[in-house]
Amino acid sequence: MASLDELRQIIRRIESRERPRPVAEPIERVVGGELVDTGAGTLLRLQHHYSIGHSHGRQRLEDAFAASPDVLRLLARPGDEPAAPERMLFIDVETTGLAGGTGTYAFLVGVGALDGHRFSVTQYFMRDLDEEPALLAALAPQLEAASFLVTFNGSAFDLPLLETRFILSRRRWRADLPHVDLLRPARRVWTWAFPDCRLSTLEREALGLAREDDIPGAMIPALYFQYLRTKNARALGRIFTHNRDDVIALVALLGWLVRALADDPSRPLSAHERLGLGRLLEPADPDRSLAHYRQALAEGLTGLGALAACLRAAAWEKRRERWDTACELWRTAVAVGVFDPRPWEELAKFHEHRAREFTVARELVADALARARETGAHSRVLDAFRYRLARLERRLVRPLAR
Repeated sequence: MASLDELRQIIRRIESRERPRPVAEPIERVVGGELVDTGAGTLLRLQHHYSIGHSHGRQRLEDAFAASPDVLRLLARPGDEPAAPERMLFIDVETTGLAGGTGTYAFLVGVGALDGHRFSVTQYFMRDLDEEPALLAALAPQLEAASFLVTFNGSAFDLPLLETRFILSRRRWRADLPHVDLLRPARRVWTWAFPDCRLSTLEREALGLAREDDIPGAMIPALYFQYLRTKNARALGRIFTHNRDDVIALVALLGWLVRALADDPSRPLSAHERLGLGRLLEPADPDRSLAHYRQALAEGLTGLGALAACLRAAAWEKRRERWDTACELWRTAVAVGVFDPRPWEELAKFHEHRAREFTVARELVADALARARETGAHSRVLDAFRYRLARLERRLVRPLAR
């Protein structure tokens, strides 16, 4: 018969045992959606539908689907010919990390597409890593039906990651699909306007929408791994909302660019945005690009933005040999108040080699050298101005035969 001490020890062991955890509520009940069989397994699918006239901040979704072939070609990667905007596919992924490579999974993929007279966002979620075949099987028909893809930083991350997962699963990847990565035109348009070109910044500053209770992207992988351990889906709702809002933001951002590039008079533009649109248009339509640069300067652009507008516009005027206009722009750049050797050099070259006004050229170079010293310019800049000044002084002493 057990002693009293032995009984106490048995009781303590029983009391110290960890109580079994309650069974977690199924994720489809917590975040909504339904479990679907894709033929390669089961996964969670959520769908949300929006009117085509839905506004995300100040921007309506329908404007994105009015894009002309010329606008889409301008926004796409070089060589791509995107067409049929009604069949474009917007993609945003949430992953287990940012390192990329074979060890990184896309556990949540949001895709948006036009569905008749509405816009639908479909989200595919892996409840465990072994559901990846089901996720890829669900994505495959979406990619096959698409005319081109729209992403934000997708060239560097989203699409290479999806391509890796498709190839590892021995599935065909649509490498032939044209691609519009909105980060590239966004950087051209808003580099001078906003402190950075993150999607959240553009959404707030350009589209006029600040998300409430949005989850930081850096937290998302940790919350997913926590879900894999505990199967408690309570914290995942914010991830689904974040992903869905990212897809909608892509549509709205594309719509903003479409309207701005169509010279929509109802679209108010800041001087910095005009500068950015000029840069975006430059390779395809120099005349419209110059018009944006001139308008930006007329609207009071200052500082580095004004310097950039003057230099880019002057380069095109020089190429067309419109010297009076080019010199006027270089003189404006010199007066901006931010020292840059390029407009000084261009003016000096013009007066030396074209106008043959050696005295004027010498004065310009002397002033530029003094400014360069004051601002602590690089020694290469100082040496270049010293060399040019010495040559001009020799010319003034012994003018070359004309």
